[in-house]
Amino acid sequence: MRRNRKRRSTPDPDEAGLDAEGGAPTGQVVVTDTGDAHAADGGTALTGYRGPVAQPAGPATGEVVQVYRTGDAIASGVGSTAISGYVSELTVVQQAAPRGRASWPHQVGVIPPRAQSFQLRSEGEQLRAAVAGGGTAVLCQVLIGTGGVGKTQLAADYARAAWESGGVDVLVWITVSTRSAAVSGYAQAGVEVLGADPQDPEQAAKMFLAWLEPKPDTKPCRWLVVLDDVADPADLRGLWPPINTSGRTLVTTRRRDAALTGHDRRRVTVDLFTPDEAVTYLTATLTAHHRHETRGQLTALAADLGHLPLALAQAGAYLIDSGLDCAAYRLLLADRARTLADVLPEPDALPDDHATTVAAAWSLSIERADRLRPAGLARPMLQLTAMLDPNGIPAPVLTAPPALAYLTEHRTHSEDASRSGRRQQVSVQDAADALRCLHRLNLIDHAPTTAHQAVRVHNLIQRAVRDSLPADRHDQLARTAADALTDAWPEVERDTDLAGALRANTEALTSQAKDALWHLKVHPVLYRTGTSLGQSGQLTAAITHFRRLVDATRDRLGPDHPDTLTVRGMLAPYLGRAGDAVAAADAFADLLADCLRVLGADHRNTLAARAMLAHWRGQSGDAVAAADALADLLADLERVLGPDHPDTLSTRSNLALWRGQSGDAVAAADAFADLLADCLRVLGADHRYTLSARAELARWRGQSGDAVAAADAFADLLADLERVLGPDHPNTLVIRAVLAHWRGETAGKTSNIVLPPVRGLVPDSAALDGDGRGEKA
Repeated sequence: MRRNRKRRSTPDPDEAGLDAEGGAPTGQVVVTDTGDAHAADGGTALTGYRGPVAQPAGPATGEVVQVYRTGDAIASGVGSTAISGYVSELTVVQQAAPRGRASWPHQVGVIPPRAQSFQLRSEGEQLRAAVAGGGTAVLCQVLIGTGGVGKTQLAADYARAAWESGGVDVLVWITVSTRSAAVSGYAQAGVEVLGADPQDPEQAAKMFLAWLEPKPDTKPCRWLVVLDDVADPADLRGLWPPINTSGRTLVTTRRRDAALTGHDRRRVTVDLFTPDEAVTYLTATLTAHHRHETRGQLTALAADLGHLPLALAQAGAYLIDSGLDCAAYRLLLADRARTLADVLPEPDALPDDHATTVAAAWSLSIERADRLRPAGLARPMLQLTAMLDPNGIPAPVLTAPPALAYLTEHRTHSEDASRSGRRQQVSVQDAADALRCLHRLNLIDHAPTTAHQAVRVHNLIQRAVRDSLPADRHDQLARTAADALTDAWPEVERDTDLAGALRANTEALTSQAKDALWHLKVHPVLYRTGTSLGQSGQLTAAITHFRRLVDATRDRLGPDHPDTLTVRGMLAPYLGRAGDAVAAADAFADLLADCLRVLGADHRNTLAARAMLAHWRGQSGDAVAAADALADLLADLERVLGPDHPDTLSTRSNLALWRGQSGDAVAAADAFADLLADCLRVLGADHRYTLSARAELARWRGQSGDAVAAADAFADLLADLERVLGPDHPNTLVIRAVLAHWRGETAGKTSNIVLPPVRGLVPDSAALDGDGRGEKA
């Protein structure tokens, strides 16, 4: 039974044509305040009415019948009709007679059309192989992948092949964007296949699902149900097709929730195109429009777009519509001033019936992830990942205190915050849970056991997220990411893989940050990246990094800014360490002149420049001049900084070193013995200055003729370096070589190994600091 209740405001009596007495004007019959009318099977009911009988009138006499304020007209049986009158209109409800069952084969729903230049892929072969084992195979396949990888196209290809080959009697295609959409799809199948009542979709859906159950005494139906784009596993609760050896179920979804897969459901991960698939796709797309590009350009474009099928399709359409060649388009794509929307087709020009642009493809997933517990953290977490290396972000970066502070400040919605009126501090566990939410929605790949590359995210998702940020948020986010990298960077790089990942993330951040990392000063993470390269032995890379940093800092902050002077001081030592001591000395001579002019004689960076100039003059061959310059500097450092300051201790080390290099090994050994005692007292046993003093003391004792004492001291030092720095640290490797040298000397076997110094007390770029603080002790 269906009630036809059409809501509208009751007309004013004047508008209805009533006279002042409330009667009908001449030529009209007005029916008011009617009651309900009911029609049984095959009958017809008009709206009844109460009140005085109207005078005979009607169209034959030119009179108008008006009916308003009517009751319900109810059609309660098959084939019955109900008519409810309103002013100037009639609404008719027809209770339809039951429809017959459809004959097989029968299709419910529409399979999406085949995309132009569709690519056969390995995932399609996996689908076909899944049911090759007949009843022993898992008959429910779940295609899982991020938005835009082509899950729907793979499902459509599979369904179309099954239908066209005659392997399916009933095929049902349902787009499951919501639970109601799933119910409606099943109900439609129930109506068409079983003749169910369309007025009761819930019951029709249940009838169809029950019909899919295997039945021993009936002719089996070979069915295929495709549930496309499942947005939420909860939408399918109670709506999964049953397991039936005559039937197959295919699901596509962006979700990776455990509820979607299991014993009776096989997961098929749909990944990006391979490089060859991507090039083949682009070639076919362009060739169809008489366009040709070199394989090299197509390969590069595919890489720029991250091999995402949706992006390749839309980029191909843009190339064709705009007339640009591949090289010009790649320049356009690389322009950071343009958004994704600027370099892909407009919504009304999308190829292959695409419903959304690449930029919008993940918006719904982001919204859903943000609603998962802990609510409101997925979106700001994704924003953080959008600034870093898409190929792998170390977990400690995204759970560092600066990252947690950003998540707390920009949490999008929180019930706890709403009730208390204040923001609850986000914990490390909250941040980890937010990453899992993003992983479940296929917005990132989160592998907690892979610490150095725990989070991977597609570069176009990153760009879409960055495009959505206002300018002030973009800069704040860049500095937050830089703070998090700095916080996560260990002072002693025991783990070379972690150091490499941190450098890669800094490089990715710098390419996105524009001027944000030069806001008033150079962000420390830019210094740290260069020193990390140098400490790992990548001298050429360190020189390249600092040269670029000098240029960028001079352009943004000016030639006399303290940080510009600092970066110049960090570059120069690597010139010397790479083999050009004269160039290093010349660079420091120029820097010292500018430091004296800009900062003054007693500024710490001026004093550091003096130390570095003396050192590299010594390395250039003038050990006496180096020792004399350092003796003068030491007196000024003791006056300005005090005898126990790390810079004073460093200068004592270098003075002793150059005295030894000038020929007085005994004096050098005595000076290092005194220095070691002060380092132990001031800095502690494991400080790098202390470890360096031990190395130099052992070295000069050996140079003084006591090879046994040198070998014993280096053996003890090696054990401590392995504990403090790790077995693969460059300093540890240096000491292993030095120990081998002195053991050879004790055995009477002279070694020709050229032994590098242990970085520590020997001056390096860290001695200069843009804040005037120098290196942390």
